[in-house]
Amino acid sequence: MQLFYTPDINSDEYTLSKEESRHCIQVLRKKIGDLIYLVDGKGGFYKATLIDDNPKSCHLKIYKVERKDRKSDLHIHIAIAPTKMNERFEWFLEKSTEIGINEITPIICEHSERKVLKIERMNKILVAAMKQSKQAYLPKLNAAVSFDSFVSNNTVEERYIAHCIENDDKKQLKEVIKKGADTLVLIGPEGDFSPKEIDHALKHGFSAVSLANNRLRTETAAIVSCHTINLINQ
Repeated sequence: MQLFYTPDINSDEYTLSKEESRHCIQVLRKKIGDLIYLVDGKGGFYKATLIDDNPKSCHLKIYKVERKDRKSDLHIHIAIAPTKMNERFEWFLEKSTEIGINEITPIICEHSERKVLKIERMNKILVAAMKQSKQAYLPKLNAAVSFDSFVSNNTVEERYIAHCIENDDKKQLKEVIKKGADTLVLIGPEGDFSPKEIDHALKHGFSAVSLANNRLRTETAAIVSCHTINLINQ
């Protein structure tokens, strides 16, 4: 089942975007009368019939709407320092969407090697991953923000910072996750968070956690966090 992203449906007819129209008509070779499946990223799945096969703006008639509730009220938020290599960060976006994530915030840290992001491209990756994994909800992608600002203005119930500095008091994330609670995890850059940043987070109510016995790449650490929270909440 091929899904088309239609975020602004508000009636029983809809015209696909130029990009989605081209894919529908020129790539998939859909014809008038064919069944088309749509998703709005807000919990809605739609069945529609193709009534105009214009490759630049194909028109659909919607005849069935199905609302999907979220699996739980749990809100998973990963705040992550962008990786030096774009491909690794894009891999995280794709896989975390497949696993199940609600919100992503790129954070700029002292050791960050990448501070400029292509938000439009990142959103396209999220949309593609949502459609590929047949999910009804598109994760929220926030604009990049400084580490200090983000930490100072966040009061999520369960908030953690995963850093690499050895500490006997640090527990594994899987041991401290509270089932059903909104959860935020901070993931640092390749050079890890600075001691100053860790101290700042701890002073603002974040708990230090470990994700594994071995050191993980930034994008791997973020995926492990996302998967662990989902697993505990199954």
